[in-house]
Amino acid sequence: MDDRDILGHIDELIKTEHELRNRLANGELTSEEERSQLHQTEAALDQCWDLLRQRRARREFGEDPSGSVERSADEVEGYLQ
Repeated sequence: MDDRDILGHIDELIKTEHELRNRLANGELTSEEERSQLHQTEAALDQCWDLLRQRRARREFGEDPSGSVERSADEVEGYLQ
């Protein structure tokens, strides 16, 4: 997966976020369903951003970006901001 693929997946996940919020507003989802699905979507987004940051950092320091690995959602969600 290259940077363009990752950015495309990020765009898809952002659209999913918007769709979930719209479905909640239209009464198509309960708040619990929306919250659960939104949590999964946000975790996947965080994983994509983390992978993209890894690739960019590797490139910046002259390393092969393909050596970057997707970290688990638990690991990425546990980072301190």
